[in-house]
Amino acid sequence: MDLQRSEAEHIPFSDAETMFSGFSKDDFIELAYCAGDFMLAIDENNIIRDVAMNGKDHQFANRWIGEKWVETVTVESRPKIDRLLDSRQGADTTWRQVNHHSDGDDVPVRYRAIRPEKGPWTIAIGQDLRAMSVLQQRLLKTQQSMERDYLNLRQTETRYRVLFDNISYPVLIVDAVNLQIQQANRALHSLMNAAPGSLDGKGLTALVDDSYRDHLVAHIGAASVSSTSEPIEIQLAGRSDTVKLAMSAFRQSGKQFWLVNIDDGEHRVPSRPSDSYILDAVEKMPDAFVLANHKQDIVVANRAFAELVQAGSVEQLIGVSLNRFIGRPDIDLNLLRKQLKDHQNVRNFSSVANDLNGGEEPVEISAIMIEREQSLFGYSVRAIGRRERDLPRSDQELRSVDQLTELVGRKPLKEIVRESTDLIERMCIEAALIHTSDNRASAAEILGLSRQSLYSKLHRHGIGNLADKG
Repeated sequence: MDLQRSEAEHIPFSDAETMFSGFSKDDFIELAYCAGDFMLAIDENNIIRDVAMNGKDHQFANRWIGEKWVETVTVESRPKIDRLLDSRQGADTTWRQVNHHSDGDDVPVRYRAIRPEKGPWTIAIGQDLRAMSVLQQRLLKTQQSMERDYLNLRQTETRYRVLFDNISYPVLIVDAVNLQIQQANRALHSLMNAAPGSLDGKGLTALVDDSYRDHLVAHIGAASVSSTSEPIEIQLAGRSDTVKLAMSAFRQSGKQFWLVNIDDGEHRVPSRPSDSYILDAVEKMPDAFVLANHKQDIVVANRAFAELVQAGSVEQLIGVSLNRFIGRPDIDLNLLRKQLKDHQNVRNFSSVANDLNGGEEPVEISAIMIEREQSLFGYSVRAIGRRERDLPRSDQELRSVDQLTELVGRKPLKEIVRESTDLIERMCIEAALIHTSDNRASAAEILGLSRQSLYSKLHRHGIGNLADKG
């Protein structure tokens, strides 16, 4: 990828000679360091003669000394090097990205080549793009994962709509607040002699004969405060016979809705149709689901949860404490319960699932609380180990306090303290080496260590070349 920058974008100082009059050669070199991670000095034969760099992370560039610049890059990058060398008089301000060979991997670098009007040397300023490449790969992995999830969601929504529309008996979904019809299937439109889709958005009471509307409103009020309600007989508008109407409540996105089934005597309608559908869906869903009582003992679990915890069957899990399988005992579930009491639902809570064989699997948990005389808690548990393995991982050691604090909840305090001690020790040794210009004897002295102890710690942390420089 090449970045084009027109000459019109350059807005120089009004008096550049005065501004830079006090700058030495070292100052100008420092300015060049600010523009890139390293610089290549290239002679008139296009051979790299010297390399300057910001830090040790770019020492791979030293291998190119004595080679032609164009021979250090991949085949597809060579035309870009030729263009940089042809335009090094300063007329072209384009930054061009090329790929270098390095230990079997390609190192992406963005270059700008500059040569003065007088003199044979060319200075190529390079910006290391490896960190950006890793971020782009991570972004691509995340985007692909989101696209897969979105596709699954669309497919699920399509299946739901097909199923809803092809149910043989009349059924509709109603907003519990204003009793407005959100969706009605084809059977209801046919029953009411209405055009497809024309009932959506109308009030539920508009479907009922005037003499039965008060009866319907009273039934809805009773159903709102009761966990169960018996079907009632009502007369629909424009019909002389009565039908049975059954209602069951559900919540979605924090709002309450009614699932209304109408038995017109011509179709078999289950008294609580949601029960069989929901139980069948929960049993067959790919994500683990478990229902626990107020003591966190398992009441219901599906096959996916049994597979997640390596149980032989669902039956052997009934009555077992869910603390045995989710997170740290009496910690993660207590946190979930507290959030549920405050917000009624929780999404994407990070934890681990512990199986019966002692293994662990990172999971995300979404949970709801069902209000009863004694509350019930439903947990949807999704394993995310595959997703984490798909994302690129960093093999670098901990380098900051922020990284240490991220370990809280993932590792015991003893391990976090040990890793923080190692981090502080490493940072102090590196600071001492920088302060003494990598003089090991002086570094040991200011750290209050013997040289033998310093070399032992250097070896343990893998810092620098272990040859004696002191």
